[in-house]
Amino acid sequence: MARVMPNFGVVEHRGRKTGHLYRTPVNVFARPGGYVIALTYGPGDWVHNVLAAGGCILETRGQRIHLTQPRLIHDEERRALPAVLRVVGRLGGVADFLELT
Repeated sequence: MARVMPNFGVVEHRGRKTGHLYRTPVNVFARPGGYVIALTYGPGDWVHNVLAAGGCILETRGQRIHLTQPRLIHDEERRALPAVLRVVGRLGGVADFLELT
C-alpha cells in the first residue's frame, strides 16, 4: 500500500556490502526539485546505502522515480514537513530527513 498512498513510498536500494536489493517503506513528501523523506527511526542502514550509492529509486503514488544527490538534514523545526504534520513530527521526535533530487 505504501507505493500508492499519499505521503508514503518505497525506497529501492542496494546493500553497500552485499549488493542485495532492498525495499524500505518510508514517509515521503514532494518538494520543488525533489523529495524529502522523514527518517522516523533515524538514519538506519538503508539511509547509509542510499548515501553511498548516491541515490535510489522511489516508488510513490504509482510512479518509479530515480532520485540522486541524497543529503541528510537535521531540523528541529521540521520545516521539511507540511505545516499540518510538524506537530506530529515533534511528538514523534522526528528531526532527521533525507533530501533527494
